[in-house]
Order: sequence, then C-alpha cells, then structure tokens
Amino acid sequence: MTAIYELFNEMIRFTFMQRALAVGVLVSLCAALLGVNLVLKRYAMIGTGLSHVGFAAMAIAGVIDIAPLTMTMPVVVGTAFLLLRLNESNKINGDSAVALISTSGLAIGIIVLSLTTGITLHVCNIMFGSIFAMTQADMYVSIGLSIVVVGLFILFYKQLFAVTYDEDFARATGVKVEMYKSLLAVLTAVTMVLGMRMMGALLIASLTLFPALSAMRACKRFLSVVITAAIIGVVCFFIGMLISFGLDLPPGASVVSVNLVIFIIFSIAGLIRRGGVA
Repeated sequence: MTAIYELFNEMIRFTFMQRALAVGVLVSLCAALLGVNLVLKRYAMIGTGLSHVGFAAMAIAGVIDIAPLTMTMPVVVGTAFLLLRLNESNKINGDSAVALISTSGLAIGIIVLSLTTGITLHVCNIMFGSIFAMTQADMYVSIGLSIVVVGLFILFYKQLFAVTYDEDFARATGVKVEMYKSLLAVLTAVTMVLGMRMMGALLIASLTLFPALSAMRACKRFLSVVITAAIIGVVCFFIGMLISFGLDLPPGASVVSVNLVIFIIFSIAGLIRRGGVA
C-alpha cells in the first residue's frame, strides 16, 4: 500500500497527469452510466461506430488546422442521430449500420492522413490516445460537458430506464420514447468525443462496454447495476492510470486491460454464485 501511495503522489506531481485524472474519472463515469442502457438496448457497438467516425473527424480537423472538438463534436452527434434513424428504418439492421459507418469512418480518416501527413505519431495518438494531448482548455471543456452528461442522466433516469426496458410500455404511459432515445444517442456521442483524446478512437468504446457487463454479472436490479458499473468504471480507470504511469505503458490499453481482468473476475464469481463452478 505504501508503494502505491508513493506512486500516486509521484504521478499527481505532473500537470498533465492531473488533467488526465480529472477528465478521465468523469469520462469513465459517463461511459459506465450510459453503457448499462446501451448494452441492455443492444446498442453496445454504437460506441465503436461513433469513435471511428470521430477518428475521421479528428483527422480532418488536424489537416485543416481547427480545434478537434469544434469539428468532432457536431460530426459525431450527427452520426449518432443517423445510426438511430437507420436502426429504426428496418432497411439496414443495427449491426450492419454500425459496421458500415464504423469502417467508412476509419477508411476516410486513414486516407486523409495518408494524403497529408502520413502515418505518424499524431495518427497513433488519435487511434490509441495520448494523455499529453490534453490541454488546460480541453480539460475545462471536458469537465463541463461530463458534468452535463451525468446531470442529464440523473435527471432523466426514470425515463431512460423505461425506454431501455420496454419501449412499447413506456410509450403507452406517455413517455416520449423517441426523444429519450435521441438523448441517449447524444450523450453517448459526447462521451465518445470527450474520451477519444485520452483513450483513442479504437479503445474508448470499451469504457461503455466492460463496466456494464461486469456489473451485470454481480447485480440484478437496474439501479444496482448502474451504481456498480459506475464504481467499476472509475476504479478501473484509476488503477489503469497507475499501471500506465508506473510501468510506462499506454494509458488507454492499461485501462482496458484492467477492465478485462475485472470482467473475468466478476464472470467467475457469478458462475460460482450460481453453482456453475464446483
């Protein structure tokens, strides 16, 4: 414990690590909260599609030299609405729509970067994340938007719960289903964009998936799953950052690896509790 405490004290001496921890904890919280709804609605892969579109938007923003958030946020939010509409149209099923947009986003981003800067360290930072990319202005914007996401989730918790479990019943009771599905899509898009600078386009979607799946192995009630997922998401991020700093590993990959370990532990514990393992 003493070694961990000393490592933490050494880590927070650096300004860039303070920014990364402040933003990362909030983004992990947002992703974990939304992840429960996304997994239960079978929208889990939407995060992957949005992050890949975000990769293309960030690549274009870098080429035309504008602030990444200025370009990425409206593009990813618009894509979230498009995916929602495609999923409801029945012309293209949900998985196919996500795969179509996801691969297209990656292809466009890679082509843009190949024609301009080539595959450089900048590209790796976009794809896999970099804590050094977080400026003070980014931190303030990210913290503000993360607080808005958490606040809206809490404010409309009951409506999002109703829409997640039974759309037809929610609609019959007067809940504006389409509006709250759109809200879930927008909040997910914002969270993906906020986390991309640190986790990278290829890894950010995991923050919505792993905590929710781990929590579902331990809890049955929706509220307890949401709370457990939030705790897991924040704790895994913090542990991942400690490992990243201590062993000089990529932060995004470290956080995802910790989430994977926790998921395996919770899965085994769930099997034991149900009598599936002797």
